[in-house]
Amino acid sequence: MSTKHLSKGSEQPPKIENKLRLYSMEYCPYAHRVRLVLRTKNLDYDIVNINLINKPEWYANVHPEGKVPALDTGSKVIVESLDICNFLDKEYPNPPLYPPQPLAIEKDKDVIQKIDPLVDYMLWPWAERAGTIAIVLGERLPFKSDELTNLRQWRKVMREHTVVEGIYNGPEKFYKSVLIKLGSLAPDYDAI
Repeated sequence: MSTKHLSKGSEQPPKIENKLRLYSMEYCPYAHRVRLVLRTKNLDYDIVNINLINKPEWYANVHPEGKVPALDTGSKVIVESLDICNFLDKEYPNPPLYPPQPLAIEKDKDVIQKIDPLVDYMLWPWAERAGTIAIVLGERLPFKSDELTNLRQWRKVMREHTVVEGIYNGPEKFYKSVLIKLGSLAPDYDAI
């Protein structure tokens, strides 16, 4: 798996037979949730990272809108992170992303839709990026240590989870990716 972000003028890497391919961007929260699910399900896949500021010309043939993530299964390309995660859960049911009870599944999906961006893995990318707020403000958020205890405990458990730990970037890198998007830094995601 390459971490280099391909840009204009690059060649599309040849697809590996019988292997899932995720078109991603290291700092995209939507692609992040798909990487979490792929790792959780211990699937054999490769990643092709895309520089979203200077997209390769060939990427329009993968995703007409030029967005990430996109999952190439070998027979079709699936876009939209929740659709990809649901596809992966259906095709590779172990471990399941949803609880076994149909009513609980519907409740989880409803929570995800209301928040719009499975519950732990689908929400974690935004929790991981929350620290960028303090970087922007130049100070810690004004919450006391006895406030938001459930959220703090959830974040601690998630941060220590092996799947999350394996692809954790931290708020500093996400902040730099925002500066790239805003044009304040050169569009070189590989230098973050």
